[in-house]
Amino acid sequence: MSDQELLQEDIQDQDARDLERNLNTPRSLLAIDVGSVNTRALLFDSVEGRYRFLAAGVSPTTAGAPMFDASEGVRYALDTLQSISGRVLTTADEQLIIPSTREGAGADNLASTLSGAPPLKAVAVGLLERVSLESAQNLLGTSYVNIIESLSLNKGRRIEEQINTIVKERPELVVIAGGTDGGATRSVLNLVNALGMALSLIPADKRPDVLYAGNRALADRVSSFLEPVARVHVTPNLRPSLTDEQLGPAETMLADIFRRHHASRILGIGELNTWSGGNLQPTAMSLGRIARFLSILQRKGTLAVDVGASSTVIAAAFNGDLRLRTFAGLGMGEGLKTILGSRKLDQITRWLPIEVDPGYVLDYIQNKTLMPATLPAEREDLAIEQALAREVIRMALDEAQAHFPRNAKRLHHDLLPLFDPILVSGAVVANAPTIAQSLLMILDAIEPTGVQQVILDKNNLAPALGAAAPVNPGLVTQLLLDPISFLNLGYVIAPVVNARDGSPVLRIRVQYDTGHSNTVEVAMGTLQLIPLPAGRRAKLQIDCFQRADVGAGPGRSLKLDRAVVGGPFGIVVDARGRPLHLPGEARARRETLQRWHLALGR
Repeated sequence: MSDQELLQEDIQDQDARDLERNLNTPRSLLAIDVGSVNTRALLFDSVEGRYRFLAAGVSPTTAGAPMFDASEGVRYALDTLQSISGRVLTTADEQLIIPSTREGAGADNLASTLSGAPPLKAVAVGLLERVSLESAQNLLGTSYVNIIESLSLNKGRRIEEQINTIVKERPELVVIAGGTDGGATRSVLNLVNALGMALSLIPADKRPDVLYAGNRALADRVSSFLEPVARVHVTPNLRPSLTDEQLGPAETMLADIFRRHHASRILGIGELNTWSGGNLQPTAMSLGRIARFLSILQRKGTLAVDVGASSTVIAAAFNGDLRLRTFAGLGMGEGLKTILGSRKLDQITRWLPIEVDPGYVLDYIQNKTLMPATLPAEREDLAIEQALAREVIRMALDEAQAHFPRNAKRLHHDLLPLFDPILVSGAVVANAPTIAQSLLMILDAIEPTGVQQVILDKNNLAPALGAAAPVNPGLVTQLLLDPISFLNLGYVIAPVVNARDGSPVLRIRVQYDTGHSNTVEVAMGTLQLIPLPAGRRAKLQIDCFQRADVGAGPGRSLKLDRAVVGGPFGIVVDARGRPLHLPGEARARRETLQRWHLALGR
């Protein structure tokens, strides 16, 4: 079975004839994403027999003050998109034209995603702290959720304390895990009994949804006991055995709860959900779907990172095994509060290539949390913004990688697994003044190792494609990593090696598709570019010295079994070391950072 067939099969579970019809019937798609700062409307259609991304309209999100109606931002974004594309998408009374007309107005399908809503307040309940409770927390970590309390039998708290906590915190969601299939029953029922008592004390209109994902033998009893005081949802056990964790079905149910909760509470979201046929998706889930598809297509690990204003998403997939982590409250706007609470100021200022007073940095961060749509106006502001982006991504990855498979291939146990490709989105990276700044932020924050392709999602298309998969799989298979829609920043070669700066660590032989060849020596501590025009291909032979490792083992040569494709920087060789080490003295550190910027052409 080909890679494309594997991908298509994964996108939608339907019979072969339906799938073939969907893939071969050109259909236009309108995608709408409501973020915490911006609302985007994206238009896709078939051009000369292939799907293309045509245009985007962007508007400030209006879910909050002063309008408190998300539909206004959606309509502004649609108006902008209509002006840019020249296509009529709405009627005179501002209703979407779905499906498209013979005259070419409207679109055939609509897919929508949402990240610009307040995180759900949730309580995680499990039997044992390091088993079922951990699985409940892992599930909640896949969506836009703040865990306000965690309850388990071995936390040593009395039932009265647990009840008081739930009544006081007024959660919007409770996830219950515990008991392997065929395992504990009495202990699970004791927890459920305490939860039921707590929910009965909460006013009826304030009671949370309850997601039960424990011992399947107890599902009916738990439902019948809790249904008088809560809306109960049942999914397969998160922990069917002590060593097996299965989040997939519960993730789908969690997305459904997220959708219905916000559709009923945020003006305009219900209308958007209706336009989408009831399939409004959390942006994180849609991005995770794309990461998973890519890992199946490439048969390798795939990393997708999205840096938003109020949240950051890390989606890592390993041959179809998705590990999705959503960090609600960690981002480049209001989410900077989390950075201030978790990082020392010098961990942020260490990334500044120019001298900036620490007080100015702190003021900028605090102002940004209050006015997240503010754009950097001065050179110092831009430097602070990009330093923050590095630290936000690093913080998210530090926490996310604890959930990556232990058997994922790494060049060192302290480093991230090998990923190819790495896909990055988010305004702070995508809209940097130069793509050199975008690439350097990615390299500094993620620190890729081995040989990996880095792709920039400049138009935030990946979540839209993930949401579109169920309604138009053909569009997804054609546009996924399409060089017109996604910017290939190039292949990065990053050895793991312990050597003196200036000493030779790599010899790279480049065989171009023109028949010409080139040999490049790489010294430790350098950031170096090897010419390869954008879109052209070359094969690489990498010889390693001083036990440098690029994926074949310490000191072993690597001959890539496939050609690499050039980007705007050709091939990037990052021999600065892993992990990165910055000079301790401030002036020397700034000079080092400036040298790195110059190496990529600023």
